[in-house]
Amino acid sequence: MKTLWNKYRYLFFRRTTQIGLLFLYFGANAWGWTVLMGNLSSSLVFEIIPLSDPYAALQMFAAGAVIATDLLIGALIIAIFYLIVGGRAFCSWVCPVNLITDAAALLRRKLKIDNIAKKQPASRDMRYWVLGLSLIISFMMGVTAFEYISPISMLHRGVIFGFGFGWAAMLIIFLFDLFVLKNGWCGHICPLGGFYSLIGKNSLVRVHHNEENCTLCMKCKVVCPEQQVLYMIGKESIPVLSGECTNCGRCIEVCDDDALGFSIRKLVNDKKKGE
Repeated sequence: MKTLWNKYRYLFFRRTTQIGLLFLYFGANAWGWTVLMGNLSSSLVFEIIPLSDPYAALQMFAAGAVIATDLLIGALIIAIFYLIVGGRAFCSWVCPVNLITDAAALLRRKLKIDNIAKKQPASRDMRYWVLGLSLIISFMMGVTAFEYISPISMLHRGVIFGFGFGWAAMLIIFLFDLFVLKNGWCGHICPLGGFYSLIGKNSLVRVHHNEENCTLCMKCKVVCPEQQVLYMIGKESIPVLSGECTNCGRCIEVCDDDALGFSIRKLVNDKKKGE
């Protein structure tokens, strides 16, 4: 049996990272800290290193804005980072909305809503349509379309400057994920998650499945927010190659068979499945 630490170690590190980043941003506004200034769209580390959300930069470009050099450099740094560790690692390790959606998913399991719910009524491809639509609207209206309505930005601004409409946005997402659609916001709608899924298709850090150890308990699929990426469970020993994997590590933690673990992608054999 796994120890308590092994069952929750990645969850602990994720929550520490998410809350720690919010605390640093808050500290910059409240006490003038210079460790991490700005927001999740555009930041400055120690007043020297620029960090920018590539999706926000893409919206600005579509809107016809002149992209500053430091913003381009920041977007490149972030893109390269997530090309290595997995694009949707942002969703599970950085994005503060993940705290809300994970809470809804946990309560959904505790209330056994999944047992009485009908088949998921929405396609996970919806996020890519929202992504494309946001860029079209940005181009046509000359604004960064998603940034204006992003609950991620609302929550982030709320933590730093005080909650306004951010509370309502978080409550709507929580109730939507709990009662309407399992993993509704992150797994089906959020265009930022869709964008990082595209980046994550070629990332190096992967969850790997060892079929020989698997006893088909399916605990991994119960906790996985993107369970379709675990199609190989009990079938073959291959890594999760889908960019939709969030690299949250929950499947690894709940697996008592040691059939799942992080590994570095083997580029030579990656033409097999999951692309």
